[in-house]
Amino acid sequence: MDPLKQKFHEKSAALRIEVKALLKEHGQRKVDEVNLKQVFGGMRGVKSMIWETSQLDANEGIRFRGYSIPELREKLPQGKGKQPLPEALFWLMLVGEIPTEEETKWVTDQWINRSNIPDHTFKVLDSLPLDTHPMTQFVTAITSMQSTSVFSRRYAEGMRKSEYWDATYEDTMNLVARLPRLAAYIYRRTYHNNKHITPDISLDWGANFAHMLGVEGEDFKDLMRLYLTIHADHEGGNASAHATHLVGSTLSDVYLSFAGGMNALAGPLHGLANQEVIKWIFKMLDTLGTKSPTKSQIVDYVNSTIAAGQVIPGYGHAVLREPDPRFIAQKRFAEEYIKDSELIQVVWKCFEVIPPILKGLGKVKNPWPNVDAHSGAILVHYGVKEYSFYTVLFGVSRALGVLSQLCWSRALSFPLERPKSVTTAWMMEFLKKQEVEA
Repeated sequence: MDPLKQKFHEKSAALRIEVKALLKEHGQRKVDEVNLKQVFGGMRGVKSMIWETSQLDANEGIRFRGYSIPELREKLPQGKGKQPLPEALFWLMLVGEIPTEEETKWVTDQWINRSNIPDHTFKVLDSLPLDTHPMTQFVTAITSMQSTSVFSRRYAEGMRKSEYWDATYEDTMNLVARLPRLAAYIYRRTYHNNKHITPDISLDWGANFAHMLGVEGEDFKDLMRLYLTIHADHEGGNASAHATHLVGSTLSDVYLSFAGGMNALAGPLHGLANQEVIKWIFKMLDTLGTKSPTKSQIVDYVNSTIAAGQVIPGYGHAVLREPDPRFIAQKRFAEEYIKDSELIQVVWKCFEVIPPILKGLGKVKNPWPNVDAHSGAILVHYGVKEYSFYTVLFGVSRALGVLSQLCWSRALSFPLERPKSVTTAWMMEFLKKQEVEA
């Protein structure tokens, strides 16, 4: 058994015993109260999931196994640059320990060895029209690889329930290993006349992804390491994480579960927002007729956007009440490498002027920028200008979190997710009874 799988097995087996005892003793204890607004409001804030890999705090932002993003940048093993390796974050999320450089290199080697994509997947992609949205291509290709699922094969052979986690782990390692090459293939196929770039197996996972995209330079490789690390997880309540968990709870394999999560990520209210941010910035610059607008010009344009009944993309978050630490991490990267970029300067000016405007409305709970407010501008600077591809980049990263959690869900034998729904008429009748009883 490989070292990461062995460590995960030991930790998950111990926690499974602990959880079983916890439920036996405290299973009927109330944890939270649900109000009517939450029932109608998409279950916002209802504590109803266990998500081991990360936790989101409204003020501190995301913590991966208890570590903040600044702490990860300090403690995780790094590549040739200054940013943490996504492989190291995956190890941390799966077993709750900061890996050594040797353990991190082991994950890199594993993903190199597992990265071959079935020929039929390339054929499926090549059969699609070139103008098919990259996220549609991404999901289609992921689903096509389901035929290689270890879990699906072993389940059909009569695999024992106690082995579900093992097959899920194997599928996770295989799928994560393949994703950079798959995403790069979609990018080069769609935007670069099918001129593909051979993987460089001497590079780490993120750096090889940068290489296959066709953007050279050590700073872009380091950007990919950072990008893939900070987008990896955002607790379990976000749509793509929850969708992956929900589909996985039916015992669908990793490929089908992750495809479900990516369909959720493709929505404008979720991962597609990174595309909407840069579109909005480009439209603003085009309308103002300048690449270097003043703060006053940006204020006027923001006010006109709000007056038209439109939102300012990249600002606000369902949970966060402070600037997104992922935004700050990207800002620090840009300050070090590309601070003179005109587009980056626009992003920073927006950061200064937009929050006060949104605060002044008196209706916005969080006027601060989220991760999407910065990522597109950095990518454009390095030549990845095709913003319809940005959500695929997001998806490659998000696999690290949602699939490491899926391993935990299988190891702890989490059941089929099945919340209870009611009709509006039922709710009206319930309220009438409450009034009578009062």
